[in-house]
Amino acid sequence: MSMRSHTCGQVTESLIGQEITLSGWVNRRRDHGGVIFIDLRDHQGFVQVVCDPDRPEMFVLAEQVRNEFCIQVKGLVRARPAGTENNDLVSGKIEVLCHSLVILNASITPPFQLEDENLSETTRLTHRVLDLRRPQMQKNLRLRYNVAMECRRYLDAAGFIDIETPMLTKSTPEGARDYLVPSRVHDGQFFALPQSPQLFKQLLMVAGFDRYYQITKCFRDEDLRADRQPEFTQIDCETAFLDELEIRELFENMIRHIFKITMNVELPNPFPTMPYSEGMARFGSDKPDLRVNFEFTELTDLMKDVDFKVFSGAANQEGGRVVGLCVPGGAEISRSEIDDYTQFVAIYGAKGLAWIKVNSVAEGRNGLQSPIVKNLHDAAIEGILKRTGAKDGDIIFFGADKEKVVNDAIGGLRLKIGHSAWGKEHGLSTEGWKPLWVVDFPMFEYDEDNARWVACHHPFTSPKDEHMQYLESSPGKCLAKAYDMVLNGSEIGGGSVRIHQEAVQSQVFRALKIGAEEAQAKFGFLLDALQYGAPPHGGIAFGLDRIVTMMTGAESIRDVIAFPKTQRAQCLLTQAPSPVDERQLKELHIRLRQAAPAA
Repeated sequence: MSMRSHTCGQVTESLIGQEITLSGWVNRRRDHGGVIFIDLRDHQGFVQVVCDPDRPEMFVLAEQVRNEFCIQVKGLVRARPAGTENNDLVSGKIEVLCHSLVILNASITPPFQLEDENLSETTRLTHRVLDLRRPQMQKNLRLRYNVAMECRRYLDAAGFIDIETPMLTKSTPEGARDYLVPSRVHDGQFFALPQSPQLFKQLLMVAGFDRYYQITKCFRDEDLRADRQPEFTQIDCETAFLDELEIRELFENMIRHIFKITMNVELPNPFPTMPYSEGMARFGSDKPDLRVNFEFTELTDLMKDVDFKVFSGAANQEGGRVVGLCVPGGAEISRSEIDDYTQFVAIYGAKGLAWIKVNSVAEGRNGLQSPIVKNLHDAAIEGILKRTGAKDGDIIFFGADKEKVVNDAIGGLRLKIGHSAWGKEHGLSTEGWKPLWVVDFPMFEYDEDNARWVACHHPFTSPKDEHMQYLESSPGKCLAKAYDMVLNGSEIGGGSVRIHQEAVQSQVFRALKIGAEEAQAKFGFLLDALQYGAPPHGGIAFGLDRIVTMMTGAESIRDVIAFPKTQRAQCLLTQAPSPVDERQLKELHIRLRQAAPAA
């Protein structure tokens, strides 16, 4: 006999008059003057169970049950009395009159009520098993499953096959810090957990598996931010004999398919495309959020000769930038709010936040309110108003510093204002989904600390054909065949066409000051494979955790991962990481050093 005939989410008025069997957890038990009501919960929903004292044997058990008891109920489906319906539930018009009840397993008193919306994340992660029982977490993880399934269906139909790549591999620390795994058999040597399957999927292309994918764990031992985990899940894809445009079209269609099937959301077709340089110029970001409908105005050239040293200093500094951010209707922003925004941009290294309130464009200088206007000549003021398109009642915020500081600070301010309650009320941002491709990334960026060029994506990205000439003479001019898919200001996927010729790969290594000996030691297996007729190939990897986080509207990436780590890379449920005994360390030929005493 089955332990249940229906799930709670299947019980509706269509079953009135039928005997059914349900199994689940007690969400709540209520004693109403001798009649006991049990709200029974499973992964699909809730059902109200009525326990009447007319059945003494069953009623004795009903008196014993408490929250989170696991029970089985058999009973008759009947309509609820008029006026007691609950329109928020699928089962809200019926109840089950209990004929028999079995306590499958009792529960101790839970550390929190599942419906409590004010739980600390520490409590939730420490008691993660109970936290996962909450309906929202059930919904999140089932959506994650559906996204993964639709991804698999799409890729299977497109001729991709799922191939596993190693979890224990060679350490090639070119990006984030590797997680190292000591070898017991090979004294003093280590494996690394993969930061991505990048090298292996390229080897699979050389091996002739021209359409590969994997939904796989990746590992990075880095300082965590709110949207990062030390282990995360990647939808990793690679294909041969397709160019950049064909690869982007293939995977744009995949994301469009996933959103349509799992959420019934129609994404634009096609996605807009924006060069990296345009994203940085207009939004200070390589992942612009197009829901916010105001942007930067370039003012650097106008500020070179003004008396205001904050502006002229940045404008004349190599790598400096001055921008304006005109906020429509922003003149009503109070001075205390401006002070709050000044503190906000300081997070990004900005030393202050200059501003001008535009009371009357027609009055020119006299129609402006700001402590900095007296330090700007008429041509600068005229240029600011003309370029920004400022209207009466607007405010213009300014960023003036090194380019990175300006981009980060004013880019962050743009999002903060646009997505604020005030910004939404004034139509400065819109709801919905705004995807785009960001393309034409720089191939290299200069690392001033180490006086060398480093790869912007990874060292296996192909330069644009017409930029091959710059690889060794002028690396800073070189653009890459790289592309990121951005959604609502978050990068959800990134990839590139790869280098498939050993000679070009060696050129790139030389540009990165990776000598032949070092290249052979770290990447020799790839360089050797490229010499055996490697096909043109490229791919992309999507962050499954981030996509599902956005779909669910969750505040944290941890809300779509069953057993996540904290921002300190700890598992509060299992108390990992944890010490191991001396015997295990001896087997691995490891001796722990005592930490130096604090000064």
